[in-house]
Amino acid sequence: MTDEEGAVAGTSDTAADGDALYVLTAVLLTPAQFPSVLGDDYPAACAALALEPYDEGYGLVLGQDGSGARWTVVVEDVSLVAVAIAAWDCGMEYDLSPDDRSVVCALPGWPLAVGVAAPGVAAPHDPLPDPEAEGADPAPLAPPDTESWGPAQRRMGADEIAHQWVAWREQIDDETAFITSGGADGAGGEGGVDVGVEKDGADAVAGPEGKDQDDDEANAAAKVEPQAEVDVEADSAAGGAGEAETGAAVEIEVEVESDGSDANAENPAKETPSGVHPGVRRALAQARAYVDTPPPPGRVRSSFATGDARMLRADGPGWSLVARTDDIAFILLDEEPGEVLPVGRGTQLPGLLKALDALAVRPS
Repeated sequence: MTDEEGAVAGTSDTAADGDALYVLTAVLLTPAQFPSVLGDDYPAACAALALEPYDEGYGLVLGQDGSGARWTVVVEDVSLVAVAIAAWDCGMEYDLSPDDRSVVCALPGWPLAVGVAAPGVAAPHDPLPDPEAEGADPAPLAPPDTESWGPAQRRMGADEIAHQWVAWREQIDDETAFITSGGADGAGGEGGVDVGVEKDGADAVAGPEGKDQDDDEANAAAKVEPQAEVDVEADSAAGGAGEAETGAAVEIEVEVESDGSDANAENPAKETPSGVHPGVRRALAQARAYVDTPPPPGRVRSSFATGDARMLRADGPGWSLVARTDDIAFILLDEEPGEVLPVGRGTQLPGLLKALDALAVRPS
């Protein structure tokens, strides 16, 4: 699409009073791919926009009307939006003009930050309330505040790690990532959380491997070298006419788990026998529970990675997980603002990741 932007005409009388909508960018809202700022899973993301969790999903077209007001137009033509995003990602022009019949609704505001504006109109702003709505207008959508930390920012950070996996993975050496049970640090494993999945993805049978799983994770966490704070671009929407930069800066860093050498360090991981952060234990246990009781669609998502591996994203109450099926995992927690907690490969993590991949939804 050119810098003059494409137009979606007559999307809604409320949206533009017959004016065209100048398209800036678009994103998918499907079980396998949706803006994670909206929720932990697809039904939650739809609920945030007051939409039914339609199996085929939606396309979200973000743009401005003739007065410069921000609008998010929801369309049923998912394939058309997907083609436009793919073209923009390849640097190609594409005039995204959904048919009026595919328009579901027009919502004021944008759920994501958009870094470009339509030419020849006023600067982006929220539309004025409709006087005929008598105060019943929905509140304008707005991106999350990047100065605070909460579920939306935590999910955005996990998404960015998935997008920049190589850069984050390079911060952890292979000895840490693939440490085996009974490694050099050898923390006794009586307090460990059993991930509970054998390497073939079946339910685990209690045994010595399960006993030491979190010991492996504790050892891996204890060996992570200190890292500088990193700025990331989170939850970037796909492409757009002006290559919209829809990310918002969120600071996240790799947390160094204490191995107990500093008696004065304040570290919640000390409260558990193996040194694994209690939030990591909780996240792994809840992720394991997904294998037995499948979560809502989109709670676990699998996407393409290099080689034969898959990139996994999973979310739960207060936590987000990102992992490659052939590698390690990272966990972000609501109670640890901006921190990234690595989870070593260990003996059972491979089985857990394989089992999660088997139940995950995938882009078609």
